Amino acid sequence: MFRISQYMQEITHPTPLGPSRNPPGPVVIWNLIRRCNLTCKHCYSISADKDFPGELSTAEVYAVMDDLKRFRVPVLILSGGEPLLRPDIFDIARRAKRLGFYVGLSSNGTLIDDAVIRRIAEINFDYVGVSLDGIRGTHDKFRRMQGAFEKSLAGIRLCRDAGLKIGVRFTMTQDNAHDLPGLLKLVEDEGIDRFYFSHLNYAGRGNKNRKDDAHHQMTRQAMERLFDTCWDYQQRGLKKEFTTGNNDADGVYFLHWAARRFPDKAAHIGAKLGQWGGNSSGVNVANIDNLGDVHPDTMWWHHALGNVRQRPFSEIWMDTSDPIMAGLKARPRKIGGRCGACRHFGICGGNTRVRAQRLSGDPWAEDPGCYLTDEEIGLC
Repeated sequence: MFRISQYMQEITHPTPLGPSRNPPGPVVIWNLIRRCNLTCKHCYSISADKDFPGELSTAEVYAVMDDLKRFRVPVLILSGGEPLLRPDIFDIARRAKRLGFYVGLSSNGTLIDDAVIRRIAEINFDYVGVSLDGIRGTHDKFRRMQGAFEKSLAGIRLCRDAGLKIGVRFTMTQDNAHDLPGLLKLVEDEGIDRFYFSHLNYAGRGNKNRKDDAHHQMTRQAMERLFDTCWDYQQRGLKKEFTTGNNDADGVYFLHWAARRFPDKAAHIGAKLGQWGGNSSGVNVANIDNLGDVHPDTMWWHHALGNVRQRPFSEIWMDTSDPIMAGLKARPRKIGGRCGACRHFGICGGNTRVRAQRLSGDPWAEDPGCYLTDEEIGLC
């Protein structure tokens, strides 16, 4: 994840470089249930509105949670499918909060009504994220449900009015890129705290629809709009978080944006980005699916590292006998092609490995999703 707002603040209020600080354990995105009331076009878990056998029981979830706590995992993002369809979701969330985790809820928002918001507010989730794929008709088409946008927006408003930190997640493709300006306006007009821009990754249903991925030029235009909007908000004193995910080249593109706008700050921004280091799949971010399989992140569902029913997560996560995990944990990662030769490799970390694997069969090939030119990465 690239935190745009954090680096914008470094332009106006630079902070000392200091030593690099890594979290004690990975952020864990936990798909507690695969069932969902929607069938979204880019769903990485390929969910459907039916029960999936073999999912972890409440007792098993609690046992895993205890191991995660001992392993010093700081953050749990409870996801699905649609996590609100799991009958014990509030019991799980309550226990996670009691154990001291930062607890997020990742929902499509359509099930958040007056009764549900009371329970969400009672838990006091640290963050609630709702996915929107555009404005009204665009969103409904992607979600394959008429009226889904209005239901999701109503859920967002209920969370906001309950005093919860609320965010919108947007995955851009060629078919919804035109709605990005409208969504950014919605974030401001509705008092939404956070906007998360996700690049389409080739996993699950997203892999099947990769022909619809936005062209590189469209991606560059979207990044320019995000950076300009975030800078404008900061100048106006609007406290909103802007983040991106699934394309760590965003950090390098931001460096070029900052160098054009604030050349005297470029060296400082570059040093701060170098401390970030880009992609952290298999290192600082992890995924547990509904069956208990552990993955390097949510886009690696086709590659399981082990199952929490057979081994504790803490053991699975530290085991580098798996070649994918060994490669992800290597510093620096050994990556070929444009990525390996890039002068900004230390910022990006080689970008998203699952995209390289899906298209070339080689997880250590260059990332085809990099939208930077050869000149920008120092190859000419």
